[in-house]
Amino acid sequence: MKNMNIKDIAKMAGVGVSTVSRVINQHADVKEETRKHVLEVIEKYNYIPNNSARNLKRTESMDIGILIKGMYNPFFARMIQSIEKRLSSDGYSVIIHYNIDDTKDIDAAYEFITEKKLKGIICLGGDFDTLTDQEITRLRVPFILTSTEIPENLNRKLFSSVIVDNETAAYSAVEYLIEQGHSKIGLISTGSDDKSVGTIRTEGYIRALNHFGIEKKDNYFEVGAYTFETGYEAMNRLLDKANDLTAIFAISDVMAIGAAKAIRERGLRIPEDISIVGFDDIDYASYFFPPLTTVHQPVDEIALATADLMSNLLDEKEDNKHLVFNTALIIRETCIKRSV
Repeated sequence: MKNMNIKDIAKMAGVGVSTVSRVINQHADVKEETRKHVLEVIEKYNYIPNNSARNLKRTESMDIGILIKGMYNPFFARMIQSIEKRLSSDGYSVIIHYNIDDTKDIDAAYEFITEKKLKGIICLGGDFDTLTDQEITRLRVPFILTSTEIPENLNRKLFSSVIVDNETAAYSAVEYLIEQGHSKIGLISTGSDDKSVGTIRTEGYIRALNHFGIEKKDNYFEVGAYTFETGYEAMNRLLDKANDLTAIFAISDVMAIGAAKAIRERGLRIPEDISIVGFDDIDYASYFFPPLTTVHQPVDEIALATADLMSNLLDEKEDNKHLVFNTALIIRETCIKRSV
């Protein structure tokens, strides 16, 4: 008989490769019945694992890639920690790559997989509006899109996704401002180049204005890039051209916080002069002064669902799935009701 490898043992035992890895490395989170069965198969076929988990991984790659659009983002940073912790308990290692240049996100994913010989890839954010079934098939590993928007024309059996309803969430944020008596509501979004989350949240803003019969004004729009600095700069431009604004909806908390700095530097008060609503509910939002009203995304639940889904796909326990999590508007202290 040929020399057995970890894939052979997994097949013989009827479990996933990660389960065999956890048994070999003596992880506690394996059912005793499963552990005993795997060890019996190992003994029966005289399988001799490498001396350490490190050597085992050299023989059988256990690396999962996380591809992140752009640079550091507090929302994704927390998500990465949860994903990494969960996957490591299944014997996997996580490799992180930031796509910060003009490389098309799906091409960056393919290059990442090829270079690192990844077993699977998770994409956090990114633009996939032109994604095709052929491009997904080319990846040849489990592929999960998390916290982005999914093109309608794709074959959903080829990939998995874990998302929120961004359009509805943005609508609810702007609806709240309108219910507080605001009609002069500025928007800090990410512009036409962002074909994913930024565009969808902008559509939610526009739908809310239309629903309540409020005119959409071009001079109430400005563009940032999911950073404190660009939120600050966008708010300064808004204040220069639209000094009648009473409220701002920013499509990310980091841009909302950057905008708040610009507002204060103009001698304006939050929320007395300008109310602000953000999106994401990053940890800093509740510690900001005044605490930021924002759309809460269940980041830990999204992260754990993503990690569990990847692990199960690799173990062939389930087919591709598409999960949608609920959001909630968290009312804090950056909004005020205006008297009519």
